[in-house]
Amino acid sequence: MKPKVALFMNEPVASESCANGIMEALKGYRFQIFSRKTISNIDFSTTDLVAFPGGYGDADLFNRLVKPQAHIITDYMNNGGRFLGICMGAYWADKKYFNFLKDVRAVQYITRPRAEIRRSYPTVANVRWGREYHSVYFYDGAAFVGDKFKRVATYANGDAMALIQGRVGVIGCHPESMKHWYKKPYMKEYWHNSIHHDLLRSFVDRLMKN
Repeated sequence: MKPKVALFMNEPVASESCANGIMEALKGYRFQIFSRKTISNIDFSTTDLVAFPGGYGDADLFNRLVKPQAHIITDYMNNGGRFLGICMGAYWADKKYFNFLKDVRAVQYITRPRAEIRRSYPTVANVRWGREYHSVYFYDGAAFVGDKFKRVATYANGDAMALIQGRVGVIGCHPESMKHWYKKPYMKEYWHNSIHHDLLRSFVDRLMKN
C-alpha cells in the first residue's frame, strides 16, 4: 500500500494550486486534505507524511492559521512522523515556527549574498539538483543556511535550495508547479513538461526511507 500523506490546504494562504501540484507529482500516494478547521479531526497516527505547500500569503500567517494547533503536528513528528515543506511550508520548518530544522535556518533567498533574484515575483531560479541543472519555478522561496543535512539541490549562489534532515524535507522552489503557472509570456519557455514533478517524487521517495 502506498504511503498516506496528510496535506494542508487553506486557501488562499496554503494554496489549492500548490496542493494540486503536489498530488499530481505524487500520483499513487494516498492523500488526506486538512485545513485550519479540520486539523484536529485527522488521525495522524495512520499518516506517513505531513505536507505543507506554498501559497500566496505571508509566512507569518502561521501564527493565525496553525500556531494554536501546532502541537498536533509537533506530537506527530515526535512520534516518528515525516514533514515535507515547500516554499512557505519550508519556512514553517524554521525555529520561528514548527522548529523542525536543527542548526539550519530558512531565510529569504532574495536577501542572500550573490542571489540572482532580488525581488518577490513569479520567476525561475537556476538550481543544481543532484548532477542536473534546472530552472525551477520560484516565488520568494527559502534558502537554507547551516549544516548537518543532506543537500539535494543548490541555488546559483551556493545556498541549499532543497535538503533532507532526518525525517524533515524542505524545498525552497516549486517543483510541483503545473503548466498553467507558466502563462505569462516571459515564463512560457520554462515549462518543464512535468520533469520537475519527477524530481519532487524522487525527493519524497527518498524522504520516506528515513
